[in-house]
Amino acid sequence: MVRLKYLDTYALVELSRGNPKFIKYSQEEFITSDVTLAEFYGVLLREFNERTADYWLNKIRPYSEEVYLEVMINAFKFRKQLKETKFSFFDAVGYVFSKERGAVFVTGDEDFKNIKDVEFVKK
Repeated sequence: MVRLKYLDTYALVELSRGNPKFIKYSQEEFITSDVTLAEFYGVLLREFNERTADYWLNKIRPYSEEVYLEVMINAFKFRKQLKETKFSFFDAVGYVFSKERGAVFVTGDEDFKNIKDVEFVKK
């Protein structure tokens, strides 16, 4: 059985760039969160322009789900538990959200390389 995938900002950026290692995820069932989608939008706005950011926002939005306060609180606890890593708040929220949804967290972020339920994909 194929598990649901959660695409973090790193994965979404690589997908938007057409990286062949990430294109396959657009053809599988995946989710992301509103928090990750907002961060992704910000990256595209900074690196490209509003038109590109809006295009990808509309393309990914149907796969995005709302993040509840409990997930954000648990994300802070996760960051504290693994304080030697450099997890951003966005990273922590995405990981905790994916765990609560029973999904595999897909990223290329080195800090997640040896974390449980992570599919690490190197660029």
